[in-house]
Amino acid sequence: MTGAGRFVDDIRLPGMLHVAFLRSPHAHARIMKIDAAEALALDGVEAVLTGSDVRSFGHLRGHLWTTIAPTIQAWLHPELRSDRQELLPVDRVRHVGEAIAVVAARDRYQAEDALELIDVEYESLPAVVRIEEALAVDAPRLNPEWPDNVSLHLHGSVGDPTSAFERAAVSVQLRARMARQAGTPMETRGLAAVFDQRTAELTVWSNTQIPHVLREVISDMLGLPEHRVRVVAVDTGGGFGIKAIIYPEDVLVPLLALRTDRPVKWVEDRLEHMTASIHCRDQTHEIELCADAEGRLLGLRDRFVIDTGAYNPLRLTLGTNTITHLPGPYRVPNVEVEARVVVTNKTPSAPYRGAGRPSAVFAMERALDRLARAAGLDPVELRLRNTITAAEMPWDTGMFYRDGQPMIYDSGDFRGCLERAIETIGHLAFRAEQVEARKRGRYLGLGVAAYLEGSGIGPFEGAIVRIDSSGKVAVLTGACAQGQGQETVFAQICADALGASYEDITVVAGDTNAIPFGWGTLASRSTVVAGSAVFQAAQAVRAKTLQVAAELLETSPEQLVLEASEVHVAGAPQRRLTLREVAAACTPQRAIPAGRSPGLEAEVYFRPETVTYANGVHAATVEVNVETGQVQIMRYVVVHDCGRQINPKLVEAQIRGGVVQGIGEALFEEILYGEHGEPQNGTFMDYLVPTCSEVPQIVMEHLESPSPRNPLGVKGVGEGGAIPPPAALANAIEDALTPFGVIIDEVPITPDRLRRLLRDQGAKE
Repeated sequence: MTGAGRFVDDIRLPGMLHVAFLRSPHAHARIMKIDAAEALALDGVEAVLTGSDVRSFGHLRGHLWTTIAPTIQAWLHPELRSDRQELLPVDRVRHVGEAIAVVAARDRYQAEDALELIDVEYESLPAVVRIEEALAVDAPRLNPEWPDNVSLHLHGSVGDPTSAFERAAVSVQLRARMARQAGTPMETRGLAAVFDQRTAELTVWSNTQIPHVLREVISDMLGLPEHRVRVVAVDTGGGFGIKAIIYPEDVLVPLLALRTDRPVKWVEDRLEHMTASIHCRDQTHEIELCADAEGRLLGLRDRFVIDTGAYNPLRLTLGTNTITHLPGPYRVPNVEVEARVVVTNKTPSAPYRGAGRPSAVFAMERALDRLARAAGLDPVELRLRNTITAAEMPWDTGMFYRDGQPMIYDSGDFRGCLERAIETIGHLAFRAEQVEARKRGRYLGLGVAAYLEGSGIGPFEGAIVRIDSSGKVAVLTGACAQGQGQETVFAQICADALGASYEDITVVAGDTNAIPFGWGTLASRSTVVAGSAVFQAAQAVRAKTLQVAAELLETSPEQLVLEASEVHVAGAPQRRLTLREVAAACTPQRAIPAGRSPGLEAEVYFRPETVTYANGVHAATVEVNVETGQVQIMRYVVVHDCGRQINPKLVEAQIRGGVVQGIGEALFEEILYGEHGEPQNGTFMDYLVPTCSEVPQIVMEHLESPSPRNPLGVKGVGEGGAIPPPAALANAIEDALTPFGVIIDEVPITPDRLRRLLRDQGAKE
């Protein structure tokens, strides 16, 4: 906010070269010839690389959650085909925007000019754009060695869904689709790299969310010792999962630093971001739901497809996330699911804020509204009858989470969240207002959507807590900040656990030279996993500090109080030591008792047993203009439970930001492609995101159900705000248009789409 941050584009080194990528204009084509000689001869150009130059480095491989647990294999029977994405393709391009060559030059203008001099001949191939085309028996294959275009197939069940549907008193079947979207962080992707010949160390500055994983991939692919590769995750203008996978550019930019022996930098422009950075969502569900005569849920069946684009970077993640979050906070004793992840000639798709959960919640909550109307119940009443209560915790779903552990909800008052939400939105009063408004030709609607989120997944995260010789405290962790206030939270946790003053603590995050192991900032896990590591490391340092201070003060550790960066004897505050004085007694030049290491430091790696389950309910009221198709959000209420709140202001900020992104998904955002796979809205002129005028006041209520699965009692909060808005708003819009019989089965609900639905129904009440 003050301009004091250091982002990738702020890095400027003497002799730095600038990088630009030549990207395919074709969605699907063979590369018949590529000649870079003229580009290489251009003044200012230092290097040009094509596919043949980098083929020997191999292809990108899975880098997160690559092992499939035996329980997942037994339950969902995954059939997975691995992609072989090259750093630069040699023979075939699979989507518009795929990089086929890279140039390093003295400035970006020269690099862009050189791209125009690279001579490429393509042989166009049929593009597979729509999911129906990809699944056709005679569809062109993106990977000629595959028998079809299905990258992943999953199928499993809990209970006896066939019997449940046979004995049900009421059932519904519907289609629910979430369109393809882009993540659009304020800052696009970027890297800078330099190789120091004297130390033989490669340093990479990146806005990645996974610095230690990136270090491992660079080391592996470029053949460098891992200890000679340093990755620093600098200040980042948003990630949301877009920066939590490894892209070819992440390896090619460091490679150019090695090849040219010069510092190099690349920052993605917005058009590149829209065509080369991952997309998200793009799921279509065929969901069925049934209940008994009292409206109690009996069974759920869902068959869905995910359009993953040209590659499937994170393998099982989106499919399993969607499956495991379908039942949500409801009692659903019988479940059958089938998922297919299908490749098409579009930009690859991967987890983005919510990571499969928004689509699951959209399908389930739309089905609940439809089931309620079929059963003659208010949608709120149906949910009240089926929502799990606090007394029923822990709740075993019979499923397995993607970490392979049984999916057992740890804590929460799901029904309490729902009751608070409908009370805050004024459910009964709104129903009376709705009736009167319709008499005056105004169409108001109310929608509710509940969610839960598996958060804080492993395998681990680490922290080092160190009191240095000045008495100040350093917290070092592999989790890296993405603008969400993570440094503040880690400092708070350390201050409370150690007894140091908050002002005395410095947090260093996302530097692979600071801590040897790390996993990254993604999947709503940082406070849960990294925060727990900070807490345990701080506790260990506190114990050692008290032991040393007890020897110096000639008392026992139990008689000491450590607070505000000082230690004093209980009841005798004049007998005190500062942390600086205690640290001075632990230096190697002092006589340290046998069995005690010098320094005041601890290194801890926290490994969660499994995830925690955050949950919440969103409720919205809207007014729909049936003439223009415009939707005005009148009120928006969030009631959530993320366990113990370390910093309530940051919790609210996270949820508020997520809600805004969810509103975009519900009403505005959709990546469009032409019939030949050409992107049609690759800039903010055409790809619409919410602005201040479209965002309503958000009323927020908090419940706290501490999780027993970590020492802080916390649950993740990073993604929850973005998960239910599409469902809540779709439910509200359909409720408003009940007199017209309009069915909302797809988001975003744009004015054009809404007017078309009204025309199809004749727009007559």
